Amino acid sequence: MTANKDSPRQIQVLVVDDSAFMRTALSRMITSDSGLWVAGTAQNGHEALKKITELQPDVVTLDVEMTGMSGLEILKRIMQDCPRPVIIVSSLTEEGAEITLDCLAKGAFDCLPKKLSYVSLDITKIRDDLIAKIKAAAQSGRKRPMARVTQADIPKPRATPSAPAHGPPANVVAIGISTGGPKALQEVLPLFPADLPVGILIVQHMPVGFTGPFARRLDNLCQISVREAADGDSVEPGVAYIAPAGWHMLVARRGPLKVALQLSHSPEHSLHTPSADVMMLSVAEVYGSRAMGIIMTGMGADGLLGMKAILKAGGMTLGQDETSCAVYGMPRSCAEAGVLQRVVGLFQIPQQVLQATHYRSSVPARSTK
Repeated sequence: MTANKDSPRQIQVLVVDDSAFMRTALSRMITSDSGLWVAGTAQNGHEALKKITELQPDVVTLDVEMTGMSGLEILKRIMQDCPRPVIIVSSLTEEGAEITLDCLAKGAFDCLPKKLSYVSLDITKIRDDLIAKIKAAAQSGRKRPMARVTQADIPKPRATPSAPAHGPPANVVAIGISTGGPKALQEVLPLFPADLPVGILIVQHMPVGFTGPFARRLDNLCQISVREAADGDSVEPGVAYIAPAGWHMLVARRGPLKVALQLSHSPEHSLHTPSADVMMLSVAEVYGSRAMGIIMTGMGADGLLGMKAILKAGGMTLGQDETSCAVYGMPRSCAEAGVLQRVVGLFQIPQQVLQATHYRSSVPARSTK
């Protein structure tokens, strides 16, 4: 089950799953790429922790629903005793989604749905996703960890910020985000005040079934409202809309002052569904110079076309900096294309949004729910 151990370029992976079938299936997918090597497998938490110490793998894939020691318990031990990137393999159930979100909040790098079938296209897509995530995880493991941020470090909203010099106030904020996003959004969205004068549209790449529980979790943490987007929703100030997995989220004008969300399966052959590009292209068309686009942590280049369109329409563009990204892929593609007007750290994003919307506090912030 192992590849050539002598190759200096190979990424070493430990596969942890209590199912022999899954250990074999994942190992075969991993070793199909010459740059990866399965250092070993483990069928329970105690064996996993022992093998991590012995083998020192670059990346661990971890089943979230394990007998005995749970996946979350194993993850906590890994992060405490021998920290390294962990990719969670999760069943597509509500319980699996909730546990996976707990794992992502506790430091897991990313997640992969446990959805294997005999359909070759399904297997190919899962294999490609797994390999890409392992490679990105290994790269992230070589970065210096971010310093822990305390409450005193978090910027406070200003009541009368100076307006940015480059245009009118933004009427909407469009965010594209992927790997590392759940943790980043859980840290940033609670910083926005309840009376935020615009709506926030978010495309977060996640498996089907995960965006609903994720939106509810964020809603409990935030002063603004957070919900999974539904077709026909009006874009309201002080509300963040998470695009549902498996659907593209677009906007359409319904009158001089009303913009509504549209959910669509078109385009059908997009690399990601939802796609940040599809959402941002729509936002640029409807909002023009009143749009603000933000590209955050994630693999690949989704969002590049959309950010270009927002900039061309006269809107504002902002990127998360490399230091604070779990994966500097999506922001890098925008930075290298020259479409970012500003690049800031994760915890500077809320202040940039407040300035762009010409925020002036009107009501006391409500307590978190």
